[in-house]
Amino acid sequence: MKTHTSLLAVAAIALAACGGQGSADRSAMAPPPPAPTAMMSQQNYEAAPMEEAAGGGTPVDAAVQQYIAYSHSLGLRLPVNAIEPVMQGHIAACNKAGPDKCIVTNSYLNAWSEDESSGSLNLRATPDWIETFLNGVEAEADAAKGEVTTRQTTAEDLTVTIIDTNARLHAQEALQKRIEDLLENRPGDLGELLDTERELARVNGEIDSLKSSMKALMQRVNMSQLSVSYETKRNPVSSSALSPLGDAFGGFFYNLSSALAAVITAFAVGLPWLILIGVFLWLWLKLIWPRIRRKKS
Repeated sequence: MKTHTSLLAVAAIALAACGGQGSADRSAMAPPPPAPTAMMSQQNYEAAPMEEAAGGGTPVDAAVQQYIAYSHSLGLRLPVNAIEPVMQGHIAACNKAGPDKCIVTNSYLNAWSEDESSGSLNLRATPDWIETFLNGVEAEADAAKGEVTTRQTTAEDLTVTIIDTNARLHAQEALQKRIEDLLENRPGDLGELLDTERELARVNGEIDSLKSSMKALMQRVNMSQLSVSYETKRNPVSSSALSPLGDAFGGFFYNLSSALAAVITAFAVGLPWLILIGVFLWLWLKLIWPRIRRKKS
């Protein structure tokens, strides 16, 4: 009985061992479950920023913004001893503002005499700086016992020019990109490659030229032009008021001799013509006219 029970136990253990090994083998041979399909994330397209004009930092949008270049002119009449200090003060104020806000392009000062001088100042500055300058120039002229004689502002619309230049610049940049892609990806013989490179060099030169034009145009818009002229406020009792009389008396003998010299010169030039006319009249009266009278009679 014990022997039968032992055989049954051994058989059960062997059967369990076989079943466990088969399950393990089936588990090892079973294919792995399919991986989950990756979901494509939706792309978010951000609005492209408005392109800026070369060097100007101002967006080019014909429907929104206009590009106006302003020119201002100002005339000051000041006492002769105040012209140079006032002019130098204006130059110093421009230099103090810095090249980003104000640039002196030209200046000169002429001292004709101790009672008369004149000057001129040309500069480019931002509209805010020029507005501040123009608002304070009236009080400055009054403090110098002078006056503002002229004040003028003119405007030039550069909108069409800037938009057209910017459009041509973008077209050339697109062409540049296509030519570069062509050189990089398209095989060809040496002649075709050289022609393509020459075309690329031409386009690069055109792009540089258009960028320079855009920079100059935007500078005219961003920095207005200001011209200031300085003239002398005459003193009615100054020595220069009587200077014409002094000049006239001082040049009396010179003017007299100049007039006599002009008469002598005119006589010398006209004398040959007088002789020629006299000879012609003598021939007419002595020879030609008597014959005409005889024929008529």
